Amino acid sequence: MFQRVCLLCAVSRPYISSQIPQSRCLQKRLFSSYESYYALNRIYRGSDEDITKPLDTPPSDLYKRLQQQSADESDIFSGYIPVDKVNIKFSKSSGPGGQNVNKVESKVEMRFHVASAEWLPESVRELIQEKKKTKVNAKGELVIVSQKTRSQMKNVQDCLLKLRELIHEVQRKPKEPDEKSRAVWRMRQEKSTRERLKQKTLHANTKRDRKVFADSD
Repeated sequence: MFQRVCLLCAVSRPYISSQIPQSRCLQKRLFSSYESYYALNRIYRGSDEDITKPLDTPPSDLYKRLQQQSADESDIFSGYIPVDKVNIKFSKSSGPGGQNVNKVESKVEMRFHVASAEWLPESVRELIQEKKKTKVNAKGELVIVSQKTRSQMKNVQDCLLKLRELIHEVQRKPKEPDEKSRAVWRMRQEKSTRERLKQKTLHANTKRDRKVFADSD
């Protein structure tokens, strides 16, 4: 019986040791190095890991397109408004609100000089001065006011949102009308012209009749 147990143990030992991963056999591989399956030389086989060396191959078409896209987007507003570059003034709001209106300065007035705003692309500054003349004062400052809520911080956020929407609005290119829209616009123009000529003729006939009636007297 004892010999049979020893024989089974001798047979099972190589099988058990073969099932144990090599990285766990610390006694046998105490000074061995472990390399992950996600090592760079496994993922990018045959590539040079020295990132300081210049590229020998010319840039790909994708790289050129990305460079062109970044150059085109340099004239587009990114959406970021630096708060330290705009002048924010607080005052008391008007309208309903009880005594809170007379005590809390919740009204927000935000302004900045358009021509010297370096955080905006030059093309955007020109569009603001061209399309939003009514919002730019004599000093060249764009003024935005908000007293939407009784909270000062929420009104600041509302001013920033209004400014961001205004910049996106001046950047938006007008949509080209299709053939159907052009036909409708042409018909309306012709109808308006006919109505104008009709009213002009009626007015001329009225003046002529008055003159004839005066001469007959």
